[in-house]
Amino acid sequence: MSAPSILISGASIAGPALAFWLNRAGWHTTVVERFDQLRDAGHNIDVRGAAREVVRRMGLEEAMLASRTGEEGTEFVDGRGRSLAVFPRSATKVDGATAELEILRGELSRILYEGTRNETEYVFGDQITNLEDVGTHVEVSFANSPQRSFDVVVIAEGLTSRTRRMVMPDADISRVGLYTAYLTIPRTDDDNDYWRWYNAPGSRVVMTRPDNLGTTRAVLSFTSNRRGLETLPEPQVTALLRSTFSDAGWMASRVLDGLDAPYYFDAIGQVRLPKWNEGRIGLIGDAAYCASPLSGMSTSLALVGAYVLAGELSTASDLPTAYDAYERRLRPYVERAQKLPPGGVGLAYPSGRAGLAVLRTAVRVLGSRPVQKLALFDRFSKTAADTFTLPDYFGSAHSHEVAA
Repeated sequence: MSAPSILISGASIAGPALAFWLNRAGWHTTVVERFDQLRDAGHNIDVRGAAREVVRRMGLEEAMLASRTGEEGTEFVDGRGRSLAVFPRSATKVDGATAELEILRGELSRILYEGTRNETEYVFGDQITNLEDVGTHVEVSFANSPQRSFDVVVIAEGLTSRTRRMVMPDADISRVGLYTAYLTIPRTDDDNDYWRWYNAPGSRVVMTRPDNLGTTRAVLSFTSNRRGLETLPEPQVTALLRSTFSDAGWMASRVLDGLDAPYYFDAIGQVRLPKWNEGRIGLIGDAAYCASPLSGMSTSLALVGAYVLAGELSTASDLPTAYDAYERRLRPYVERAQKLPPGGVGLAYPSGRAGLAVLRTAVRVLGSRPVQKLALFDRFSKTAADTFTLPDYFGSAHSHEVAA
C-alpha cells in the first residue's frame, strides 16, 4: 500500500510542525501557503511546558535557543518611563511572563520550515478554493494550480481562517473587545532587553520588546466596544491609532512613527468549536482552538496539537478513530489554555485612573524584594503549558498507515 497523502493549508507553525511528524511516520506531505514566501513577520512568542518537550523530541531545541530574542524579563513603567517593577526571567525556575525560550514567530516558522523542506512539498503563492470530501479522499481545487486529490486535508490557518469557512461556515469567533497593532521599529539607546509594559489611562497599553535582529518589536493595544475595526482600510486604522494614542505618553509617539512602515492590526479573539474535523478534513492550531495572545498559549497549542494529531493519524486504525483520539486527548488541554487570567482584559487594561492606580500598586508590591522571593508574579503569569503529558508516538513504537 502506498503511503497516505496529506495537504496542510498554512505554513506558519502548526502546519510545518504537523508535516515534520508525519514525515517521520512516512506520509507524503504537502503544505500550501497563500503568501509568496515564508513570512518572517511576527512578534515575540514563547515555547514552554509540553511544547518545549515537543521541540526537544524534534531535535530542534538548540536551533530555537540559538534564535532567542534575548528578552531578560518584564518591566512595568509609568508615563515618564520610570520603572515601577522589574521581574527578571532568571528570578525563578518557573516560566513566567517571559519564558526561557522566547523567539520571534517568524524565526520559529523558519526553523520548522528548514526542518521539513527536504521532505515536504511546499506550494507558496496559492490557496485552496474548494474542498470536496468524496469519502475515500478529498478533491482540492486551488487558485493557481491544477486540482489534486489527497487522503487527508488539515487546515492550519489563523483565527479568521478562510478555508475553515468552506467546511464550517458557522464557526464561532469569540471577540474579547481588544484591538492590537504589532509594529517593528528601529532600536535606540532608550530600549533595553526587557518586555516593557506601560498602561495609559483609557484602557490603552504601549509595549516594547527586544528581538535578535537588531530592531524593537512594539505593540499598541486598546479596548473598544466597537466591532469590526479590524476590517477597516489601513489608512483608517492608522488614523484611528494616531488619534487613540496621541496623548498616551511614554514611547507612544515613537511607536506611532512606526505606522509609516508595514504593521499588523487585528481584533483579539478565541475560537471554540464543537468538533475539529468534518469527515476527512481536520483543523489544527488557531483555526481550531485559538486561545488568543492573552493566554500565552497559542504557540504551545499549535506545537502540541500538531504532535498529537500526527501521532494519532500515524497510529490509529482508521481516520475517524484518529480524529476522535486527537480531540479526546487534546480538548481538556485546550479548555484549560483558553481560560484567561483572573480579571481578564479588565484587569490588565483598566480604564479609569483609580483602576490604573490599583494595578500599579499591585505591580509594585509583586515587584518588591520580599514578595519577589515568593515568585508570585511568575506563578500568576504561569500558563496551562505544563498540564499535558505527551504520549510517546514516535519512540520505540512503530508507526503505521491510517486505513484509507
